[in-house]
Amino acid sequence: MARWAIGDVQGCYDELEQLLGTIHFSPDRDRLWFVGDLVNRGPHSLAVLRLARNLTDNAVCVLGNHDLHLLAVALGGARLRARDTLAEILQAPDRTSLLDWLLQRPLAHYESGDLLVHAGVVPQWSVAQTLALAQELQHALRTQTVELLSHMYGDMPDRWRARLSGLPRLRFAINVLTRLRFCTATGRIDFKHKGKPDSAGKPWMPWFQASERATAGEARVVFGHWSALGFYRAPGLLGLDSGCVWGGALTAVNLDDPRTEPVSVPSRQPRSIGD
Repeated sequence: MARWAIGDVQGCYDELEQLLGTIHFSPDRDRLWFVGDLVNRGPHSLAVLRLARNLTDNAVCVLGNHDLHLLAVALGGARLRARDTLAEILQAPDRTSLLDWLLQRPLAHYESGDLLVHAGVVPQWSVAQTLALAQELQHALRTQTVELLSHMYGDMPDRWRARLSGLPRLRFAINVLTRLRFCTATGRIDFKHKGKPDSAGKPWMPWFQASERATAGEARVVFGHWSALGFYRAPGLLGLDSGCVWGGALTAVNLDDPRTEPVSVPSRQPRSIGD
């Protein structure tokens, strides 16, 4: 049995099928960990969503910003954007069951020393606090669906404070778990910079470079979301967004064998710049 972590799929179904064949994935033996963003921008989001749902307990998938955007369009009154490729899901006969399945996905998952999130964690959050906040979000998604999805957009508040409450607290947690790339050592977050780790300038740094990061030593953080970063492996860190939807590759790593090399299949999408 192996746990295979897979980077942002974003509707790249053909590449996902090829990757599963390359790693000889067997649902009777193995499990898949998806870092989120199953859907959007790629050509076959509906097929990817159906595949992940049909794997049932053989797949763990945390929600990414594009997955939440799909829910917001379908259930929260948000509008489709120019480059969205979600119409096929919204018009599918099994739309309701797919959206219900997506609503049940967590925003963080911890198992065997690995913390799975879509984007990252601020330096002040321990594994326990990250999971607790993710549970708050999951509960709100189930019980305050329309309210949360219609108020989750926005960049404020931009700094973690334990006294945050209500929708500001939930919005901050969503932004960290699904959008974070750069922050300061004090946990102030920034969404203007989306390039390579050295592109933002002081005081901004990649979230995982904060010297007092609470999750350091507690868990290996497995994440995606940052195509400009690409595949990234360092002690306690595993970044898996190799930009398949932008013409890069789709990457998988065996989480249970630290010696293994990443397995990638090349994208079939036109080369472009991610966001």
